[in-house]
Amino acid sequence: MVKRVKRLEKGVDSLKDEIEEHFSKLEKDIQEGRIEMGRYHLKEIDKSLLKALEIKIKILGLNDDSVKNFRERLDNLKKMLEA
Repeated sequence: MVKRVKRLEKGVDSLKDEIEEHFSKLEKDIQEGRIEMGRYHLKEIDKSLLKALEIKIKILGLNDDSVKNFRERLDNLKKMLEA
């Protein structure tokens, strides 16, 4: 069981890193005016990465506010993309 927990914890850390990477790409796309690529990164973060992170955190039973923080950050960037 310990092995699974460690694997899940590594998965959570890995997902957080990948989400941060997509956020940096999204911010760069917004600055450069590449709206279509920005939307791609936005959907990638929202639909797959955050969902997977939520599931892993739920399985581990952690009190981690990172998903909430990522969602707030994503909402702010969505507003920037729409403007």
